[in-house]
Amino acid sequence: MELITTYGTVFIVMALVFGLYMTWGIGANDVANAMGTSVGSGALTVMQAIVIAAIFEFAGAFLAGGHVTSTIRKGIIDPALIIDSPETLVFGMLAALLAAGIWLMVASTRGWPVSTTHSIVGAVVGFALAGIGVDAVNWGKISQIVASWVVSPVLGGLLAFLLMMSIRRLILGVEHPFESAKRWGPVYVFLVGFIISLVTMFKGLKHLNLELSVSMSFVAATVIGLGIAVVGWALIRRVQVDPMADRDFHFASVEKVFTPMMLFTACAMAFAHGSNDVANGIGPMAAVVSIVRSGGEVAQKSELPLWILLVGGAGIVVGLATMGYRVMKTIGTRITELTPSRGFCATLAAAATVVLASRTGLPVSTTHIAVGAVVGVGLARGVGAIDLRVIGGIIVSWLVTLPVGGVLAALFFFTLKGMFT
Repeated sequence: MELITTYGTVFIVMALVFGLYMTWGIGANDVANAMGTSVGSGALTVMQAIVIAAIFEFAGAFLAGGHVTSTIRKGIIDPALIIDSPETLVFGMLAALLAAGIWLMVASTRGWPVSTTHSIVGAVVGFALAGIGVDAVNWGKISQIVASWVVSPVLGGLLAFLLMMSIRRLILGVEHPFESAKRWGPVYVFLVGFIISLVTMFKGLKHLNLELSVSMSFVAATVIGLGIAVVGWALIRRVQVDPMADRDFHFASVEKVFTPMMLFTACAMAFAHGSNDVANGIGPMAAVVSIVRSGGEVAQKSELPLWILLVGGAGIVVGLATMGYRVMKTIGTRITELTPSRGFCATLAAAATVVLASRTGLPVSTTHIAVGAVVGVGLARGVGAIDLRVIGGIIVSWLVTLPVGGVLAALFFFTLKGMFT
């Protein structure tokens, strides 16, 4: 308790710095998952992607980021075992932030699309094993998270595959695909607005003390979806047939219809990513602030200050603006060839899966979901359309992330403990 009183301000400053570093890494690495398909399909430039992501990543983190945070903070380890030594949890959370941040920086500079969720979960487990003991880890929760790593890409891939097949049936496979694309486009845009709005209002706004009934949520989501569909319709109707482009590629004009539609899926994916992955950075930060402000009390529940959400959102934005382009290429161009229609399906499927999963409180991996969605789109054209070597390399980087995060966190935990005790 004396350590908390003596060094409380120092711990909060360290949590702020390490939390910003960790969320910078989230922006630098996971921006590929949020925006890689949009850039890889040619629908957006890198600069446009950065601007859109900056706005909607921040909005997702601030408006809908509070729900997942509780899982990272108090679901993975049992704080009851260290209720008499709160400084242990403070050192552990600081070590986890620093460990995950360093690994994400290394991966980002190399262009590896690793999972930020893997990084922080592995780091928290590593600190718990080193600093408390095997019994401190909630292995049931870990098994749920591991299961979500398998289920998430399958769900994302299945949804993307079904969306792609629906576009083939309704648009690409008909006699006049361009007219059909302009007719069905607003419907797909409506789906974007409706799904994201509905799930966010169901569970995402509780920390803002804004709760709606199920019927009110459906009504509000329908209104928002219709409003977005009208904007989409106005943009789509301005697209004209390009006979010269159609000579080289039969569906060139059709793909032009999907380019403005990608604006909406890009916004949705950035919002979904911010709502889910900001927890990886602000969860441990919130734990440190809570312990220091309470004078050393390790509480099962604590209010999440909105300024912590603001810090998390700001860190993500800076990260994606400074280093995001390095990782963006991998998912956007190397797994399979993306066109605007394929990118639309992959991004909408990934966004829907991320938001649905994040609202259940499971810290799913956006990386897994995005890769699964891109693979699902590729499978709609056959296995030959996917570069299996790239997929293999990505999976290896995922497997390495957990142990690296754990070992680094254990090392930093003992270092911090030695410095302050």
